Amino acid sequence: MTSSPDPSAAEIVARLDLPTKVRLLSGRAAFALEGLPEHGLDGIEISDGPHGLRQQGDGGDHLGLAGSVPSTCFPTAATLGSSWDVDLVERVGGALGEEAVEQGIAVVLGPGLNIKRHPAGGRCFEYLSEDPFLSGKLAAAMVRGVQAHGIGTSVKHYAANNHESHRLVVDAVVDERTLRELYLTGFEIVVREAEPWTVMCAYNLVNGTYASEHHHLLTEVLRDTWGFEGLVMTDWGAANDRVAGVAAGLDLEMPYSGKAFDADLIAAVGDGTLDEAAVDRCATRVVELLQRARRDRQPSDRDAHHALGREAAAAGSVLLTNSGVLPLAPDLRRVAVVGAFAETPRYQGAGSSQVTPTRLDDVLTVLRGRVGPDTEVVYAPGYDPTTGATDPARVDEALAAAEGADVVVFCGGLPAPLESEGFDRADIDLPAGMVTLIEALAAAPAPVVVVLSNGGVVHLPWSDRVDAVLETWLGGQAGAGAVVDVIFGDAEPGGRLAESIPEHVAQLPADRNFPGRPRQVQYREGPYVGYRFHDTAGVPARFPFGHGLSYTTFEWTDVDLTGTGTDVEVTVTVTNTGDRRGSDVVQVYVRDRESAVHRPDKELKGFAKVHLDPGASETVRIRLDRRSFAVWDVAAGDWLVEAGTFDVVVARSSAEPVTGIAHDVDSADRVTPVPGPAGFLATDAEFAALYGGPPPAEKPARPFDRNSTLEDLGSARAGRLLGAVVEREALRRAQDEFPDPDEATQGMIRAAVREAPVRGLVILSGGAVPFRVVDSLIAAFNRDWRTAARLARGEPRSGSSGPAG
Repeated sequence: MTSSPDPSAAEIVARLDLPTKVRLLSGRAAFALEGLPEHGLDGIEISDGPHGLRQQGDGGDHLGLAGSVPSTCFPTAATLGSSWDVDLVERVGGALGEEAVEQGIAVVLGPGLNIKRHPAGGRCFEYLSEDPFLSGKLAAAMVRGVQAHGIGTSVKHYAANNHESHRLVVDAVVDERTLRELYLTGFEIVVREAEPWTVMCAYNLVNGTYASEHHHLLTEVLRDTWGFEGLVMTDWGAANDRVAGVAAGLDLEMPYSGKAFDADLIAAVGDGTLDEAAVDRCATRVVELLQRARRDRQPSDRDAHHALGREAAAAGSVLLTNSGVLPLAPDLRRVAVVGAFAETPRYQGAGSSQVTPTRLDDVLTVLRGRVGPDTEVVYAPGYDPTTGATDPARVDEALAAAEGADVVVFCGGLPAPLESEGFDRADIDLPAGMVTLIEALAAAPAPVVVVLSNGGVVHLPWSDRVDAVLETWLGGQAGAGAVVDVIFGDAEPGGRLAESIPEHVAQLPADRNFPGRPRQVQYREGPYVGYRFHDTAGVPARFPFGHGLSYTTFEWTDVDLTGTGTDVEVTVTVTNTGDRRGSDVVQVYVRDRESAVHRPDKELKGFAKVHLDPGASETVRIRLDRRSFAVWDVAAGDWLVEAGTFDVVVARSSAEPVTGIAHDVDSADRVTPVPGPAGFLATDAEFAALYGGPPPAEKPARPFDRNSTLEDLGSARAGRLLGAVVEREALRRAQDEFPDPDEATQGMIRAAVREAPVRGLVILSGGAVPFRVVDSLIAAFNRDWRTAARLARGEPRSGSSGPAG
């Protein structure tokens, strides 16, 4: 007798009553989803995981800051992005998938691929690039690697979440063409090529509507256009109006909020405000996720993963300058190591992505183990690792260590309190103490190698006064081993910049509107971000996008373009002409010589990384398609290709072309002419023309509502008292979860409390603070004493205190 097939998710949902369906649409705990045990479906665990798992289980806190099970801390996205290595990133994703299987995690919350609109973004370490094509290709590789093990991913943060300041209430106002071409393209590549199980919506509003209830983004673009078939969840605490969210296509609210919105959803179905079919669709996607989740556990090879992390950290290390001092000679007599990061490594980002590593290398220990017995290694910390501050005594100690050395290795970068999730950097400078040390060492006789560990770009005005600069970003738990491998030549510096390093941040047009006002940021620079600005404006970056030196040399020959129209292939023969094994990256950009719309000088449309032994050659083949030549036509609502001549530029970086090939394209498309701004920062009138009308009005501070922040409420004395109480309680909880929370964690918590909407009191307390209490407080702050009293008695709230933009 044959058994009947398992019911489909839709069939299961059809048997559920409305409260049960609604219950499925929010988490069971901080990192857990509801199950349906009566239908043979247990709940599942999910975990933060852009560069390592943070499994916390049901006991996890809602900010995701509590301690977690030890997991391999791989290099952060800033490092992986600089690898330009699709295969390597897929292998890292595979290792993450293996550890997820071991820990019983069904979905890894990553990768993140928001565009690095501005280098001071606090979460730049967690994102891949300033370019959407590179971001999308590498994120797709990560998704494929994880999901090959039957583990889901959650591509984030969709969309236009490009800075941290006031991230839960800020409105990112961006014209449709820039949104499509720059900020959505990476997500589109991942969805179409890798089919992630889930997508995580962003905290912010996009053009006046919260991402968590943005029907255009969640349904029309993501599902109807790109064909996404998975589940959409909120970022933690991003739910605003759940009725609007469900109608828009938001399936799952995270984390557990005490089911604070359930009554609203049930009531909305009851009075016809919300079609129950929308609830059914969302519930079906949750059940589909429960059905496909892997339930078995298998051990993973942590030693192999540590070695992979070391390999990946080297592959993403970018050699910015080198006078010839690197790789270091094997017969060194004395090596001076200066910088507290050599002993106390900065290896991962701060905030919810923090991983408890399985082990942790440091440069000083690894270097001492690498050199021979005849080499003396001397060390001076030079600065405080928490602040980067120095003093005359520390400088003198560093100079004494450098005296008589064959080489000085300076380990510096950004201390964790200066960059973190939750807040943006005030500038992109290294700490002044580190600059003082670098300049003092550079004035001494010994050659100086500067090794940087930082999640975001820093100013490098001193780079031509030292002998080598190696940018390692945040290399994970094995990153220190990779540093030693690279400086001694045991591994090559395989990285190329995935983001431009400007001479000064003030050059960038986005700097005029970064992070913007608390309630609104206007992307008036349009598409002119990173190299798209530098190359178009003729304002050179200090180190351009795609730049990176090697220990060997490469020759590119037989460059050719075959095919017709928008279906073409670029071929390049790459030969390693040096005496070391190494890798090179062929980058292909497309330039439209004449266009009806303003366009960047050129844009990356293809790349390939090759690894070659000395004397070896390989022919690289890079395909270009219709999208490689297209622009988003707002009037047509489609990607169109103008007829005309394009340059296909084969380059080593955005600023170092090797050759350009003219290519004529015939097309019947008629691109709607749109005049661009006179400069690279649109005026009020120019921005309104690009946007298609006046931008959304900025939300006024009063009257207060659920989306007023504690910072807003601080204009009232009672609000200041409330803010102080909430901040004190949040910091107390951090003390409970961390014996000694670092300054970055405390800074993130303070920013989260100050800048978060008061609805967050309900969501992030797990419903311990009900909406009734919050709405009563809001009414009181608005001096509506009658409503405040009525709500305090438990009577229905008025609409004026409810969800608002």
